[in-house]
Amino acid sequence: MPPTPEKSKETLEAKSAFSATLLNIGSTHASPLVERAHTITENAAALDKQQAELEAHTAALAKQNESWDKLAGEARDGLKEIGDVQNWAEMVERDLLVLEEMMGNGVGKGKGSANTSTIDGGSGDDDDNVVDDGGTTNGSSGSGSKTGSSSWFKWW
Repeated sequence: MPPTPEKSKETLEAKSAFSATLLNIGSTHASPLVERAHTITENAAALDKQQAELEAHTAALAKQNESWDKLAGEARDGLKEIGDVQNWAEMVERDLLVLEEMMGNGVGKGKGSANTSTIDGGSGDDDDNVVDDGGTTNGSSGSGSKTGSSSWFKWW
């Protein structure tokens, strides 16, 4: 049976309605996908910008870290040097105290024929009370008890 003009018109309208429905369904599903793709593109640009900033900040932080590492190394070396100086000063102090003790024991108390009289005419057997910079008295006090020697490096 040949198509009649009425059936052709109905067929054409049905095809047209079907095509419109397909377009409507396609645009309904495509619209959120297009928006999502647009958002992803915008976010990618923002992420690239943030990545560049992060790389710049990381480089600056690495430079600051190197600077602080260098400063810490200098401080460590300075403290080590101070420790070396303190150790040296303590050794010198010990040596001076030993010499002082030897000189205190040797002056006027040794055996032999050497003249051991002091400037004031004394026999040299009694030590004069000597006050050092720290206020400590070396020698014998009036009661005869010996007081201790002071440190050579009181300031340390």
